[in-house]
Amino acid sequence: MTVPVVLITGALTGIGRETSRAFARHGAAVVVSGRRDDVGLELANELRSLGAEAEYIRADVRRDEEVRSLIDQTVARFGRLDVAVNNAGTEGTFGPITIQTEESYAATFDTNVLGTLLSMKHELRVMQQQGSGSIINVSSVLGNIGTANGSVYVASKHAVEGLTKSAALEVATTGIRVNAVAPGPIDTGFLDRVTGGAKERMEYMKTYAPMRRVGQSEEVAAAILFLASPQAAFITGTSLAIDGGKLAA
Repeated sequence: MTVPVVLITGALTGIGRETSRAFARHGAAVVVSGRRDDVGLELANELRSLGAEAEYIRADVRRDEEVRSLIDQTVARFGRLDVAVNNAGTEGTFGPITIQTEESYAATFDTNVLGTLLSMKHELRVMQQQGSGSIINVSSVLGNIGTANGSVYVASKHAVEGLTKSAALEVATTGIRVNAVAPGPIDTGFLDRVTGGAKERMEYMKTYAPMRRVGQSEEVAAAILFLASPQAAFITGTSLAIDGGKLAA
């Protein structure tokens, strides 16, 4: 049986890191990417200790040539690309619309939207040659609703949702599936930064979802593994909310 080759961008912390561990435990060969070499190399070693073939490749998803090189190096190392998890992202600058600037907009959209677009561009280049593959974009529950003081981030995740659906339709007959996961509040550094570590804001996040708790990175990783698996073979163009019931409320 062929070992699936999985690429994860934004893999060095939070959801990306836990997803890399989950794929490693399930026998995949894993390429992790980010921009901190010491952390990336340490993670690759950890994945090897779990029995997986693993490599760290540095790349900035905002740079077309770096993303091209990331994909080409992955294929040169492992011969193919079966699953791509586009997790690289930033929360940008939370606050009222009236404080947003050209710089805060560009900083958020360049990573969250352009980064997802460039990643899919080069992943699909390889997957279309293979005639198979699965792409999972990491969006946010806020890509389906809004929130005060999160305008630019929310808009960027709306864009990720749209990119996912459009790409899925473009390749629907080629053997490639494109989906997204839309996490709600998850216990990661992202949540710490958004709440500023304030106890009352963290308590609010625990009541944000009807299940009255924040989610765990492992729960998002499990959803990503499902979408990448043969059990999800008839699912494409969807966004799977891992939000404790927030969208149903």
